[in-house]
Amino acid sequence: QCLVGSEMCIRDSDSEMVRAAISRELSRGGQVYYVYNRVNNIAEVAAQVAELVPEATVAFAHGQMKEHELERIMFDFINGEIDVLVSTTIIETGIDIPNVNTLIIEDADRLGLAQLHQIRGRIGRSARRAYAYMTYRAGKILTEVAAKRLTAIREYAEFGSGFRIAMRDLEIRGAGNLLGPE
Repeated sequence: QCLVGSEMCIRDSDSEMVRAAISRELSRGGQVYYVYNRVNNIAEVAAQVAELVPEATVAFAHGQMKEHELERIMFDFINGEIDVLVSTTIIETGIDIPNVNTLIIEDADRLGLAQLHQIRGRIGRSARRAYAYMTYRAGKILTEVAAKRLTAIREYAEFGSGFRIAMRDLEIRGAGNLLGPE
């Protein structure tokens, strides 16, 4: 569940929540990352986001784009010409953009704990309060592992919590089988 004004929100996907989160960030002059990790229909998702927030300039980016096209989009985003960047997880090791302080991850239950932590690190790089919304499909019953990952990412939200997240990930996934018959 989410509290109004909370910095971390995990909930089922809701177009009104997405619209409100983007509008709030735009009203304070900021920008938004919207993570959608499927290339095949990312353009459709970007169009839906643009429909929800018509005052926003929305673009999309993914790793299968031509290098010069991806570079142009990132350049425009860095320069503030794009308000909302709908992208795959390629942003997880991205450029530091202090003006991006809202993150929305669609289908966050499909991503790993370390990946969620890394992507969350793309926001909050300025003195402004940052907001992260990690969503999953409405009505979806989360697996036990997915629920544990999302709970862990919410619990360890403070700066420098990477080690604790790694230890929790180890607990959830197990240590593997290094010395076994395989």
